[in-house]
Amino acid sequence: MAPVWEYRAMRLFGRKDAQEDEAGDGIAEFWTWWQETRPRLDSMVAGGAAEGLEELLAPAVAAIHSDLVWEVAPGRNAAHALVVTAAGDAELRSLAHRWAKAAPESDMLWEFHPSRRANPQALELTLDVGGYEFALDKLMFGLRVPRDQSRVDVSAYHPIFGELDDETRLEATLLALDWLLGEDDVARWVGEITPATFQPIDAVAAVHLPAVVADLASNYGEEEWVLLEGQTGSGAPLVATARHPLRPVDYPLFDQHIAITLPYAHRDENGLPVGDSLTALRGFEERLAARLLKLRDDAVLAAHLSAEGHRIIHVYADPTGDAAIHAKELIVSWEEGEPRVDVATDPSWSAVLAFLS
Repeated sequence: MAPVWEYRAMRLFGRKDAQEDEAGDGIAEFWTWWQETRPRLDSMVAGGAAEGLEELLAPAVAAIHSDLVWEVAPGRNAAHALVVTAAGDAELRSLAHRWAKAAPESDMLWEFHPSRRANPQALELTLDVGGYEFALDKLMFGLRVPRDQSRVDVSAYHPIFGELDDETRLEATLLALDWLLGEDDVARWVGEITPATFQPIDAVAAVHLPAVVADLASNYGEEEWVLLEGQTGSGAPLVATARHPLRPVDYPLFDQHIAITLPYAHRDENGLPVGDSLTALRGFEERLAARLLKLRDDAVLAAHLSAEGHRIIHVYADPTGDAAIHAKELIVSWEEGEPRVDVATDPSWSAVLAFLS
């Protein structure tokens, strides 16, 4: 089996975190560098020269963003896969995917991915972790699916965990999960992750984890919406409707947050919409849904909530598309108060954190 190399790119020359325009320049510069340097890279992977790869690839990836992680792994259709990943950092996921979107066509030698793929031979791997052998076939999991939740909580145990510090145990567990499920499915379906120094009760071998996750995922094949009730910070009643499951990993390029605020005139004693206002809000959302249907590759309606005489509609979009323009066009027809559209960059979807699955 081809070796797997992983390095966290180091910050160079005190470089500040890239802004969106700088990131785009960094991606373009990377692929220019890639074409120029590829003959050397090809010869290195052919000879298994891991140290030479680090010397070349680490600065090039760090020039895009210092916190991106890279690895060279066996490819699915090519001999090798270059993976540049956010490694679970939601703030960087869209950047990694834009890097992959700008990549050249795959060929027989190289393919490119913005996240770790499940490794069919994961259970055959043995890594050096803190000077100890971390054989994935000895990894055990305690698994729990909380009621009405779309994630499985994982407690991981390996015989060497008692010899490792907390941070190293967690890093080893995360890497193992990425290789067993693929990084994106870890983000979709895995909830709390707890490395343990004692084997959990009813623990199962790591080989069974993909089947458990596949069974959980089979319950969420169709689009669903949930109705939620709560309170605002001031204690006023709040009603919300949210897509379920709601996961940024499903829309990795949608890092633009569009908040549409519609004041409504007709409300009950709790400040919630009634009568003509409720009808008008439904009509607006139908028109918005029709626009988003045409933009389905560029935008998604995540949630909306009503409280204290205002409805706020949360849309996430690819900033290279026209979703924000459509939103601003739509609010012109709103007749109950002064509507507003606020547009901001929000790659971690922090504005709808309460609704994330």
